[in-house]
Amino acid sequence: MNPESILPRIILAPMEGLADDVLRAVLTQAGGYDWCVTEFIRVTTAVLPHSALTRVSPELNNASRTQAGTPVRLQFLGSAPELLAANAAHAARLHPAGIDLNFGCPTPLVNRNRGGAALLDEPELLHRIVSAVRRAVPPAIPVTAKMRLGCNDTDKALDCARALESGGADEIVVHARTRADGYRPPARWEHVAAIREALRIPVIANGEVWTLDDYHAIRRVTGCADVMLGRGAAADPLLASRIRHGYADPAADWNILTTLIAQFWSAVQIKLLPTQSPGRLKQWLGMMQRNYPQAVALYAAIREHRTAQDVSPVLAQHLASTSS
Repeated sequence: MNPESILPRIILAPMEGLADDVLRAVLTQAGGYDWCVTEFIRVTTAVLPHSALTRVSPELNNASRTQAGTPVRLQFLGSAPELLAANAAHAARLHPAGIDLNFGCPTPLVNRNRGGAALLDEPELLHRIVSAVRRAVPPAIPVTAKMRLGCNDTDKALDCARALESGGADEIVVHARTRADGYRPPARWEHVAAIREALRIPVIANGEVWTLDDYHAIRRVTGCADVMLGRGAAADPLLASRIRHGYADPAADWNILTTLIAQFWSAVQIKLLPTQSPGRLKQWLGMMQRNYPQAVALYAAIREHRTAQDVSPVLAQHLASTSS
């Protein structure tokens, strides 16, 4: 079946250190997403209190939805099946939109502690983790997983995907790179196609989707109907909406983005200290420079400012002058 003929789902990726509840709220406000996933919650030695879960996902206090109404799935990272299951069962009492398991994080610190993509050398452990979590969570709550193609090579990619499926995952996301690849292009979309063909559950393609053309290309190569957007969503906050409506003119949309940037700045000041919030704004603008010349100018205007008090008037003036 031609994937272009199937009504697709678009999912916002979990991006550690970037896509927190503040950015999730803004990006889902821009529209186009079917659901999104939190940054990972690390599970090591104990069952975490509900306060630890709502700190990562305040949306749990809003029926597990962003302010725009987009469902939010809670992501856990760890390597102990029974402990992950216990945390998932505890989290289920808060009625999350889903439980997601992280087998894709490539960062050395996480991997040294036997988390994320480091587990892709152990398909049998992936099976045990998913099986334990699926048994612990009510059937009505989806259990999903995100994986990469492997650690240093793709030799075990199919074994890992099959282990997740046989463990009871409702669907999986495959980031089309190995851990060793990091985020370097190109993504290996053809390997996702092989996984999709081998599994009966839905497979969601992820990796190196920055534009409308990339979106159509990843669907064509992988055969996947559904796509998860990561860094491309932060670099172009209107990408999901652009995909839905089939137009491609980022430069014409700055007026919409000025409203989103203002909302982001207001929310991030509530969440972070005055000396921390400018860094978050610069991080996001730094990514948007890829698509928007106005973001280049705005980033330059606030780059040297270190406190919210210094940034706010510069930001307000710049947004007012460029949104007319």
